This record gives sequence, C-alpha cells and structure tokens, in this order.
Amino acid sequence: MSSDTIAALLGSASFQRAAAVLAAEHERTVEDGIRLTEIPSPPFAEEVRAAAYKEMLAAHGLEDVETDAIGNVMGVRRGTGNGPLLVVAAHLDTVFPAGTDVTVRREGTKLFAPGIGDDTRSLGVLLAFIRAMDAAGIRTRSDILFVGDVGEEGLGDLRGVRHLFTEGKYRDQIKAFITVDSPDMESIAVGGIGSKRYRVTFRGPGGHSFGAYGIVNPMYAMAQAMTEFAKTQVPSTPRTTYAITVTGGGTSINAIPNEVWMDVDLRSQSPDELGRLETRFLTVVAQAVEAENHARSTRAGVVTAETKLVGDRPAGATDMGSDLVRFATAAYQAQGFAPKHEFSSTDANIPMSLGIPAIKIGSGGSSGRAHSLEEWIDVAPEPAIRGMTASLATILAVAGVAE
Repeated sequence: MSSDTIAALLGSASFQRAAAVLAAEHERTVEDGIRLTEIPSPPFAEEVRAAAYKEMLAAHGLEDVETDAIGNVMGVRRGTGNGPLLVVAAHLDTVFPAGTDVTVRREGTKLFAPGIGDDTRSLGVLLAFIRAMDAAGIRTRSDILFVGDVGEEGLGDLRGVRHLFTEGKYRDQIKAFITVDSPDMESIAVGGIGSKRYRVTFRGPGGHSFGAYGIVNPMYAMAQAMTEFAKTQVPSTPRTTYAITVTGGGTSINAIPNEVWMDVDLRSQSPDELGRLETRFLTVVAQAVEAENHARSTRAGVVTAETKLVGDRPAGATDMGSDLVRFATAAYQAQGFAPKHEFSSTDANIPMSLGIPAIKIGSGGSSGRAHSLEEWIDVAPEPAIRGMTASLATILAVAGVAE
C-alpha cells in the first residue's frame, strides 16, 4: 500500500537525515528564493533568471546541465538506472512585465514581492531537495531530471514543458512528471483544465460617423458576437467556463472604426466540452459578421473577422489510483496535511494530455495575493519544513530509493 511505502520511507534513517538537512538549511532555502525573485523574469524574457538558475543547478552537482532550445534549464541527478526517468520542475517565468519592482520586502516570516510564491519559492526548494538527498547519501532507482521551465504563465502557453515533451531530448524517456508550483499544501492537482484563448479582430471600411452613416460597423459585429456568446449554457460538471476579457480598437469618437478586437478565454475540465464550446464560439463570430453585413450597407467594403488562437492548453487527468497520486496523498497526510484533489492549469497539463502520470504539488508554507504586486509567502519554519518534507517524500517514493 502507498501509505506503507511512505511510512517506511519516512522512518528510514536516510530520509530522516535528509529531513534534518531541510530543517537545518531552511534559511538558505529562503535566501535562494529571495535571490531568484529579485532577478526579473517577465513573460518571454526569462533568460537572465534562467542563466542564474543554470549556474545554481551546476553548483549542486547535477550532470548534463544545459539550456535547451526553448530556454528551459535542467540537469540530471543520476540514479541506479533501474527506474524510469522522473521530471521534477518549477517554472521560471512570472506574470509581471519588464520594469516591475521585484525587490523582496521581509516582515517577520512573511516575504512580499511579485512572483515570490508563483513560482520562485519552488525553484529554491528544488535546490534544497538536491542538497538534502546528497547530504543523506540517498540514491534513487530512477534518474531525476530537475527543470526550471519557461512559459508557464499566460500567453507563454506552457511552451517550456510542451517543448520538453514534444521536441526535447528526453521526450521519449519521461515516465512521470511533478511540478512544484506555489507553497500551497492544501491541494494536489491531479487534473489539468484545458483552455483555448482567442484574439478576434473585426475589420471594416471605417468612415466618418456622420458622413458615412449607414455603412457596416465592425464594432456592431463584435457587440453582436459578445451578446450572443454570453447566452451560451455550459455544464457545471465537468466544469466549463468562458469569459470575454479584454477589448480594444477604434479611432475616434466621431469615426466608425475600421478595426476592433476582443480576447476570449474558454476553459473546461473535459476536452470534449472544450471542443464544443470552441465550436459554438467560432460559429457565433461567423454569424455576427454575416448579420452585420446584411444589416447595413457594404458599399465601402464588408466586415470580416480574423480569429487567432493565442493560447491552447490541453486538458487531461492523472488516474486517482496511480502510484503518483497515492504516494503524494499519503506523504501529505503523513505530515498532517489534508489535501484536496483538484483540477488546475499548470505545467502538468501537457504530460496529462499525453497520458503520462503528472501532478502539481506544493513547496511548503503559505501564500496569498498571487499575480498581484502584493504577492506574499509565509516561510515560518515549522509549516514550511513540513511541506518540503511531504513533497520530498513524494518525489522519493516515485523515484524509488535504492537499497
């Protein structure tokens, strides 16, 4: 049973030595997180933080430390070769644009800075896991590939992990994937919420609001599409959602616009439901364009709509009966946590969609105000160390400890 495996692991002398190292080096782990947080890593510009993390991975004695073609940095901790390759990852990017002040402010055990919990704390914790295993003399059966990946947030569209599994040199070797994402120890992500994100640009001839009155207006087509799509009914189970989130365009208050646009976010736990929602959305856009071209004059030109897919995160799930889920759950429970099993949108979406067991676990501690300028984590030693201990136990149970 998984609980027996975890109990035996936690009771072993080698694991207790590793846990003692996590506790003794807690402040070092905090400082590593601070150092990395203060290196800006905006969307599509993670290279400076990536270079620093690559140096840290190399300094921790990993083999084959490298930066791949997409910008991920990684290194291998060799096992005995008797187990399949396990990936343990944390993402390098944040949601914050270039120029954001990422200086860390410390108030007691709380640290405040954009990106400190999502996900820079986890990058430091991965280093702590390596040091703890090395100091305790733990050798795993599986090789463990530690990865700092790019493009997890927003329009990054999981490009780092997508590359790892579709084009990276380890793509055919990876048999399990764990992403450590945020300090949260209240949940284990066992499912990936799929999403389709579109930018739709409506164009027309444009003209003077008075002099060209009566010609087609792309703003009306967009408004029609928004209004009709808002009537769409979606299931609560599997959870499916949509939102029109950002709009823009136009020239002047006294000009019929020649171009307007909207961003749309479609999500579902189910690939089938997501596909149905996407079809409905694209149909509504086409019908709105047709309706506008019939409603007003096209003497100066017609209204058109360009639909551009700007985000595509596949849905998927890891079997609740898999070793990966059972080990993580038992490890959390053994450390006094009561984790919920949830769906979320993380790097684990990619392997889940490919049928490769994958989960998201926490780095220990607590956090709040993620994706805001007042993002914070609490690194009070006791809960933080308990969380790290649970996550390390999960990794070692999956990788297997060599006798």
